[in-house]
Amino acid sequence: MKNLIVVLAVAIFSVTGVKLKAQSSRETKKVEIKTSSQCEMCKERLEKAFAYEKGVKSSELDVETAVFTVEYLPNKTTPEKLQLAVTKIGYDADSLKADEKAYNKLPGCCQKGGMH
Repeated sequence: MKNLIVVLAVAIFSVTGVKLKAQSSRETKKVEIKTSSQCEMCKERLEKAFAYEKGVKSSELDVETAVFTVEYLPNKTTPEKLQLAVTKIGYDADSLKADEKAYNKLPGCCQKGGMH
């Protein structure tokens, strides 16, 4: 009887532990990244690229403030990886400078000081 109680306790704990782990892996976080974006084309480019970025649930660029808000799964990516991804698209991300080759491929209106 004692062994049965121990087995049941372990089984209940295991099931509960798995359930808690599954819930926490779906919890998201948000990060706001200040970018060098300029216009609606920038918004479209960033949001489209981030639709394919690992761990990203959603993203939205506020064109007026140039702040890119990204909702992500912390067990799949990090704010640093997301910032780096922004730079690889051609935009500054907080204190990180844009990848030069990617920046040079942006349309003139999307480059710093570009005409809107």
